[in-house]
Amino acid sequence: MIKMPKIVKQFSIAGKFSLVFIVLVCFIAIFAPMLTKYPWNQPTGASLEPPGKAHILGTDDLGIDLWAQICHGARNSIVVGIGTAVIACFLGTLLGVVSGYYQGVADLVITALIDILTSIPSLPIMVVTGAFFGPSIKNIILILSILSWAVPARIIRSKIISAKQETYIKVAEGYGAGFFYITYRHFLPQIFPISLISFIKLISRAIVSEASLSFLGLGDPTSKSWGLILNYALNFPGIYFTDYWKWWIIYPLLCIILLVLATATVGREFEKILDAKID
Repeated sequence: MIKMPKIVKQFSIAGKFSLVFIVLVCFIAIFAPMLTKYPWNQPTGASLEPPGKAHILGTDDLGIDLWAQICHGARNSIVVGIGTAVIACFLGTLLGVVSGYYQGVADLVITALIDILTSIPSLPIMVVTGAFFGPSIKNIILILSILSWAVPARIIRSKIISAKQETYIKVAEGYGAGFFYITYRHFLPQIFPISLISFIKLISRAIVSEASLSFLGLGDPTSKSWGLILNYALNFPGIYFTDYWKWWIIYPLLCIILLVLATATVGREFEKILDAKID
């Protein structure tokens, strides 16, 4: 059984800082209303006010506090990242185990789906499906989950095919052990590190994808995300010829970069310690 505290103790300094940063972002996302004195969707200051005592990160063109937008935007990033990772990881694990264990027709169908999903470029598909289903957080999570389960499923399928050849699995089958017993008793302990690392990597990928969709104007316009803040800022006429980009673009962009780097670093630490490489 994997013990998280022992694994975290083996993290490098960069890994520990990354983990602390992720926890901090989660804290900000959960307690956003308590950390901001201004609403994220109403003007509370002058238009394009630079960072100062009243607004620590400044305001946008409508006079809305940028710190409030970033705090509430963290919620969407975390919800999309974790929501997508949970669904895609569950689907990938389930279909990978079924495909590797049963093989036959089920394996052919699942392998064909994996090949299709891993061979086509995901960004154009995300843009088309995002435009078709409409902009909402629920649809973004659904689209990203459908496009993300294939990679963990392929790795887990290979692991199950290999494990199925082991003598103890054949003996268990000989004594009448069924699919659910063998999966719970023997397969899950072996594939858990792979699923865990896939889960962390999918969070990073989903955060970038959500920011990309929001940046392209396909995010939920009724909420606020870091990608949407960037989208509004970059659509402001002539922003690069003013000083407004120094706070309106830099801060949300920095948040996205740091969160993606932190999740990637934590994923790499788990991969190194658990010795389960995910390509």
